[in-house]
Amino acid sequence: MTPPRTQQIPVVVLAGFLGSGKTTLLNHLLRNRAGTRIGVVVNDFGAIEIDAMTVSGQVGSTVSLGNGCLCCAVDASELDTFLETLTRPSARLDVIVIEASGLAEPQELVRMLLASDNPHILYGGLVEVVDAAEFEATRQRHPELDRHLAVADLVVLNKTDRVGEEERERLRATVAELSGPAAVISAVHGRIDPELLFDPALRPDDGGMAGQLSFEDLLRGDDHDAHEGCDDHEGCDGHGHGGRGGGHLHAAYESVEFTSDVPLDPRRLMAFLDSRPEGLYRIKGFVDFGAGDRDNTYALHAVGRFLRFVPRPWARGERRLTQLVMIGAGTDAEALSRGLTACRAEEPAPGDAAEDPAVIERAMWGVLRYVPRNEDADEAPEVPGEQREAAAEV
Repeated sequence: MTPPRTQQIPVVVLAGFLGSGKTTLLNHLLRNRAGTRIGVVVNDFGAIEIDAMTVSGQVGSTVSLGNGCLCCAVDASELDTFLETLTRPSARLDVIVIEASGLAEPQELVRMLLASDNPHILYGGLVEVVDAAEFEATRQRHPELDRHLAVADLVVLNKTDRVGEEERERLRATVAELSGPAAVISAVHGRIDPELLFDPALRPDDGGMAGQLSFEDLLRGDDHDAHEGCDDHEGCDGHGHGGRGGGHLHAAYESVEFTSDVPLDPRRLMAFLDSRPEGLYRIKGFVDFGAGDRDNTYALHAVGRFLRFVPRPWARGERRLTQLVMIGAGTDAEALSRGLTACRAEEPAPGDAAEDPAVIERAMWGVLRYVPRNEDADEAPEVPGEQREAAAEV
């Protein structure tokens, strides 16, 4: 099996009603990105504090910011076109955030992303931002909020400094009930750890040199070797945890790491993933299925209801390990570790039926349902069973 040859960029949908603080959260991500290059899609440039940033170039409805990020102002009909632009290799973006206000209903944006034929994008989750101080009033004005919460992958209960502890816990319980399995985290002024939504970029070739992206070259599709830099705005620290609020934002969620030098049993792992607990937002890493596929390691990407495996050949001399990180809120770290430990494959005895190639092949079927079929990454993968159901729900 040939893995997709193109890098896929996670696309996060950021939603929330007027006053929830989602634009504050978005600007927080731009200012505390720790070297990550973010593409932002908005309906109006007013959502982004462009005046407070360095604008290195503007062509049409797209602004190139001096910190290596890009911002597009589009309507729903233009979304696919601008995603094509933002995912060109010359943009060198690491993640794309769509601010849903004025574009479309959040669930419609999710459908558009799942149905997109762009092989360079990967669904990165639906994040719903809620104003804790005005929650009940917002539900009265916008009854559809309950529906938005029901389809969210992550809920940010914002402005929790404006309510008392007892009210805060009551709100968390109400939001958790409405949002089902979604993770729920609390925030003040939209400050969340960016690593909750996306992985920090690692660019050893950048050498820490500041630079700007030539957006004119990007639009022409030219290969512009722009270097990553850090903006000088308040709160930005492209090195270590300083740009993420001194590390305290990490306390809003849990991160559980799992490593095994014993291959995982594909059926057991799929059973674990099918029954993953509420509050578990993201799972990332690589899985060794041993006899299930001795030629490849499998990158695992799960966010909310979305699940995907992408195989890649083992490198020569690479140590064969399973390495996973699980990110969520209100989860039981020990139970998660025990669950994955129970997924380790038992060594079959000589002559055991488990050694039968047909048995091994059937065991991998559950995993292969979530592997993109497009071997050349030229066509969009068919959304498999569970995710088709999730897409239908939203």
